[in-house]
Amino acid sequence: MSAQTEAEKREAIIALNNATVDEHFHNENPESIDQAIAVYTDDIVWEVPARGLVHRDKETVKAEYLQIFAAMHVHKITNLHRFATEEWVFDDSIFELTITQEGFRNCPFPPGTRCSMRLIHAFQMRDGKICRENGYELWRRADDTDRVNDDIHADAVVTVFD
Repeated sequence: MSAQTEAEKREAIIALNNATVDEHFHNENPESIDQAIAVYTDDIVWEVPARGLVHRDKETVKAEYLQIFAAMHVHKITNLHRFATEEWVFDDSIFELTITQEGFRNCPFPPGTRCSMRLIHAFQMRDGKICRENGYELWRRADDTDRVNDDIHADAVVTVFD
């Protein structure tokens, strides 16, 4: 059996990183949040700069997610781009959602607002786990046609929840 080439090792690490992020996203819901959190390292740093949030432990991140889930209804997600290296996974998506109640900490819109949020995730990876999750949120009112003007390519993956 031949030894794995450097290119094959790199490809395997990138594939593992993408699979970890896929697992995390797949389980971002109240029913399976523990599985989403399980792909974090014990020293996770979870940051959302636009809302001034930084968490440094799994239980606090879990509590934040549960508050977010309770405070919004997602109508549609459009996945635009994803790319990865051996150390980072970047994901660029558009979330169409309605803020349903208080609980989405430091959200710029009140409950009842339908929003279009461009969300860029930067996941730093270590040994196949997420050690840092930065969520860069660009909030817009869904009906603000001057600001909701995204270049959605023909191959974008759209998931509708309504």
